[in-house]
Amino acid sequence: MTDTNANAWVSSTHRPMRFPEFVAVVASIMALNPLAMDMMLPALPDIGRSFGITDGNYLQSVLSSFLIGFGIGQFVIGPLSDRFGRRPILLGGMVLYGLASILALFARSFELLLLARALQGIGTSATRVIATSVVRDCYSGRRMASVMSLVMMIFIAVPIIAPSFGQAILIAAQWRGIFVVLMVYGLIALAWSALRLPETLPPSERRKLTPHEVYDSFRQTLTHRQTLGYALAAGGIQGTLFAYIFSSEQVFTGIYHLGHYFPLAFAAIAMSIAIAGFLNSRFVGRLGMRVISHAALATYLAVAVTMLIAAKADVLSLPLYMALSSIAMFSFGLMISNFTALALEPQGHIAGTASSLYGSITTLVGIGVGVTLGQLYDGTLLPFAIGSLICTLTSVAIVLVTERGRLFTPSRQPH
Repeated sequence: MTDTNANAWVSSTHRPMRFPEFVAVVASIMALNPLAMDMMLPALPDIGRSFGITDGNYLQSVLSSFLIGFGIGQFVIGPLSDRFGRRPILLGGMVLYGLASILALFARSFELLLLARALQGIGTSATRVIATSVVRDCYSGRRMASVMSLVMMIFIAVPIIAPSFGQAILIAAQWRGIFVVLMVYGLIALAWSALRLPETLPPSERRKLTPHEVYDSFRQTLTHRQTLGYALAAGGIQGTLFAYIFSSEQVFTGIYHLGHYFPLAFAAIAMSIAIAGFLNSRFVGRLGMRVISHAALATYLAVAVTMLIAAKADVLSLPLYMALSSIAMFSFGLMISNFTALALEPQGHIAGTASSLYGSITTLVGIGVGVTLGQLYDGTLLPFAIGSLICTLTSVAIVLVTERGRLFTPSRQPH
């Protein structure tokens, strides 16, 4: 997208920010979440030694506790932002994130560390919900999908470098140094948002925070076929991603014996999502959200079938595993921004609450799936392959029901 085209995309809602800065600041606040997740991956063995924990599956709770806070926090963030505006809720969440990072830095027990991680998750729930709501405040239809793709492209660059960055910190300092970096990044993102990101929800469009209004917003969101359907489908797919992340350190170091090089393999696979986000931003306006996301879902299913066959036949070598995972991540990158846009497109009048519930559903369903598959890890990839296929088939069925059996049809939403 050239500068001329980018300037043409400037929405009056986010002025005086230009389009490139708007995308960058939204991506930066969304990046708090994957940064706090993926920088911890190489630190899990050191955290285990520090607290005397030898069960690798139990150590996964450093990741799952964060996601539980993230999922639960989203329930309240949306209604609050629809009532009080986007900025105060966003900035409050980022302050909580910083305080939780300090608590984690000085935690002297594993339980206190898990509490700090859950509070970090609650803090980042504000950044994720508000970021999505801000995009929906400013754009709709295929433009929203395109903007979300650009945001996701930058956002996904974080998981590509985060494990390697975390590994570099471990070389120079102990695992607690990671929380110093997380706190510093949070402060930078907070300052940028406070100084440059305007309020995108005008007072005239804010909703009352009464039980009836909240109930009505939740009802409208949860009873809309398209919103609920794509939220559940995205949750199933996201669950397989969480399972992959939770067990990635064990898989790459335990099965494939990569040792300290595992962040490089993780980054190589994650790069596929960023590429998918870039391509989606280019082609979604021409092809539509449904055509792209449904084709990606079919590809994801094909990968799940192939991985199960290879795992069952005990021929899932490192090159084959990385190739299949890369294709899966590429498909995920095409799905997630379009599923989000499809789910939120009918909910412009309650974007905050809808984004909140969408995020909660996808995250909590994903956590349930991811934790279950992560705890089933037995030193092989067979449980993961079986679980991924079941989840993907379920998501395909949900999309079929949502679209009344019509897949690969052009988006019915306007440009």
